[in-house]
Amino acid sequence: MAEAAAPRPSPERLTAAFAALQALLGDRFSTAVAVRAHHGKDESYHAPFDPDGVAFARSTEEVSAIVNICADHRVPIIPFGTGTSLEGHVAALQGGISLDLSGMDRIVSVNPDDLDVTVEAGVTRKALNTHLRDTGLFFPIDPGANASLGGMAATRASGTNAVRYGTMRENVLALTVVLPDGRVVKTARRARKSAAGYDLTRLYVGSEGTLCVITEVTVRLYPIPEAISAAVCAFADIKGAVDTVIATIQQGVPVARIELLDDVQIDAINKYSKLDLPVAPTLFLEFHGSKAGVAEQAETVEAIAKDNGARGFRWTTQAEERTRLWQARHDAAYAAAALKPGAKFWATDVCVPISRLTECIVETKKDVALSFIPCPIVGHVGDGNFHVAMVVDPTRPEEIAEASRLNDRLILRALAMNGTCTGEHGVGYGKLDFLVAEHGEAVSVMRTLKQALDPLNIMNPGKIVRL
Repeated sequence: MAEAAAPRPSPERLTAAFAALQALLGDRFSTAVAVRAHHGKDESYHAPFDPDGVAFARSTEEVSAIVNICADHRVPIIPFGTGTSLEGHVAALQGGISLDLSGMDRIVSVNPDDLDVTVEAGVTRKALNTHLRDTGLFFPIDPGANASLGGMAATRASGTNAVRYGTMRENVLALTVVLPDGRVVKTARRARKSAAGYDLTRLYVGSEGTLCVITEVTVRLYPIPEAISAAVCAFADIKGAVDTVIATIQQGVPVARIELLDDVQIDAINKYSKLDLPVAPTLFLEFHGSKAGVAEQAETVEAIAKDNGARGFRWTTQAEERTRLWQARHDAAYAAAALKPGAKFWATDVCVPISRLTECIVETKKDVALSFIPCPIVGHVGDGNFHVAMVVDPTRPEEIAEASRLNDRLILRALAMNGTCTGEHGVGYGKLDFLVAEHGEAVSVMRTLKQALDPLNIMNPGKIVRL
């Protein structure tokens, strides 16, 4: 658990802040127990911490007013999108106000000629793509959950399409943010590049609500491909599957998605999603491009897979089959949790250089095979990122201790291979203790930035860096 980052606000300060928020928002400010409980937890195993109240904002101006009230009374602010984060990002460690941005769901402007769109922070990725479907464009970043664009920017999200389209870091062009003192700042214009001043956009992407509240996001769009095909390929062992991934990337095949699921995960999704895949290490792939290009990509990867012990290579252009396949992949965490009634999943997300990926996954597979808790492995392996979903009963200390041991070993293994403790989930308070091991003295620079931009330490305290 994270140590205290700042004292909880006094009852007197909370009472004064509540009165001001009630006057500003009316019934869009709540202290109801159920509402607070919903906003103090994410989808991870991490212990929830309820806020003292929840404010539902509808505009950047309202966010600014809410932040000003909280700053005046030294009350913490925890931005909340859809609550799908995985490292305790929305937990109110020091109490305070959860700032719910889900009502800010307006698509501000679509600019098809420039291939970009500006949305309010509460717009979800699925809602955006539904709105775009008649334009011939789409937004490709797909973390699985139907997350909000503001939350995805705040956590620097990525997902299954990152190997081709990049992460939120590469796809956010500009932000509108509210600073800890209530000022509203636009970090950039819509130009595709600029050399004017510090890159504030990159600073705030991935800041996890610790430096600002993101209220608007401008992101890149892409043309919907002429042709899309998906493929499934099982292997005799996990090494052959990962070696296929590495060879595919090193040969420059422009795959859109290339996902690894080990035998334990395949067994879980067969049961959960009613599939009948061979219970073996398996790759799910997707190819985007022209009809000829897609066929060529699939044939190239099939040849690579056969050289690495593949047990068949099935590919299809049928939309229904592709949708079923990728829905099963997105449901992998829930399928893993279903392996044990009443269990939750502790999801890791290390990332290593692609040349070390086979070594890292094979060593991890040996580790988890000896464990007494189920530990399916799944990952966006095209960019060196993979997850172990350790399935634990939160009420059994021995299972939590075992998951913690496996998690520590995996992260230290990734760091020893010049990798990272988190490829896409972020730090929150769950990965706080590994940041110094990864970044060393650079953490003191992050701390200096935090203290300079948020001197009262009211913006999501206790996350990313300790003060």
